[in-house]
Amino acid sequence: MNNEPILIESLEAVDKAAAAVVSAMRAEGASVVAFDGEMGVGKTTLIRRIVRALGADGHADANSPSFAIANDYGVADDGRNVFHFDLYRLESAAEALDIGFDEYVYDDRNICLIEWPERAAELLPAETLLVSIALLPDRTREVRITHLPL
Repeated sequence: MNNEPILIESLEAVDKAAAAVVSAMRAEGASVVAFDGEMGVGKTTLIRRIVRALGADGHADANSPSFAIANDYGVADDGRNVFHFDLYRLESAAEALDIGFDEYVYDDRNICLIEWPERAAELLPAETLLVSIALLPDRTREVRITHLPL
């Protein structure tokens, strides 16, 4: 996996970052991707583009599941189900277990894209990819794709 940062200088450049994440997922055989970054940095925007790059049939509806906690975006072009989790409202991993979070992330038939993963870090598979997004002083976003830990 290339550890070089990806710079997002405009909304048009988000597709390049999404393609890099999907490429890393395929190269690593990863089905769980955790997104780390401050509120408002662009995690949901990047996830929306990743969902589209995966060919999920529900990509047009991709938005933050803050209140629902999880959104189902249908089936990706590889036949796996695509889920987007926003764990911001959870206070503990126990709450994630209550919603069956572990059943999603440990099912090879699923792709799970997770915002605020630190809320349930101990439940994430060891092979989870970590996408870190940072806002630079010039308003450019820097995206890095690595592995856990958070």
